Amino acid sequence: MSTSDGRIIGQVEAFLRALQVDKGFSQNTISAYRNDLGQFAAQLQREQGVTDWVAVRQDHLVTYLLHLRERQYASSTVARKTAAMKSFFHHLVESGQLPADPSALLSSPKVDKYVPRAIAPDEVERLLAQPARANGPEGLRDRAMLETLYSTGVRVSELVALDLECVELDDAQVRCVGKAGRERLIPLKGTAVLALKDYLGRGRVRIAGGGGDPALFLNHRGQRLTRQGFWLILKRYAREAGIDDITPHTLRHSFAAHELHKGAELRSVQQLLGHVSISTTQVYQQLADHRAPVALLDSDPEA
Repeated sequence: MSTSDGRIIGQVEAFLRALQVDKGFSQNTISAYRNDLGQFAAQLQREQGVTDWVAVRQDHLVTYLLHLRERQYASSTVARKTAAMKSFFHHLVESGQLPADPSALLSSPKVDKYVPRAIAPDEVERLLAQPARANGPEGLRDRAMLETLYSTGVRVSELVALDLECVELDDAQVRCVGKAGRERLIPLKGTAVLALKDYLGRGRVRIAGGGGDPALFLNHRGQRLTRQGFWLILKRYAREAGIDDITPHTLRHSFAAHELHKGAELRSVQQLLGHVSISTTQVYQQLADHRAPVALLDSDPEA
């Protein structure tokens, strides 16, 4: 690595640390920014001959955005990468590392408004029924995970981050720590309480073996289940239930849409989901207005 390469990467890493420490950005967001800015820096050096952030001009940024368009990146992806660039250059100016912001006049590409993907209640029932077909403690775990996810609407990252102490079955609630360390108490439906009791009573102890991992949901090695591990489990059950185009956040989106369809207050659903802005929650109202919600897109800015 050359000296200029090290300096460019070092300034990016300093920016990412500031996002994490000062603004409480999640690890997933930090990873996305690192990938976006790393790709940007590589293109600047490799194709535009720019080896220092001080040398970057607006023309370089426009060239990079055209590079993304030529490779047919989705408008939402281009918008995210543009936001990462603008935020980074703003940081460099604020911290005195740049005299002027080359991205100041750069407009963000328009992104089509989306509606998160949800599945119909009968599809949810089919999905939740699948773990009962599995033998052993993993089936009990999987049923408890899916029931908890649909009962609470938590993010998958929040689900796998739950520890044993986060679940209060006597009070039928779960304590969840969301983005930026915001904590919320979420009620559990009766089916989720029963599934969790069954898993904790008959399944988890067999999966844990002699291990002492505090995680609520464990993998076959007795360690905390990862988001990727959950995704593989969900895909298998969705395939068995005959459900297509499912994502890790589909049950979260379905929870929100179905609660609103049943008459829940928008503000209440916002609090359950942990959304900062109610406008994020409002997109679910479009799904709630249909008896069987259908997909347009499967993303959520606060998912």
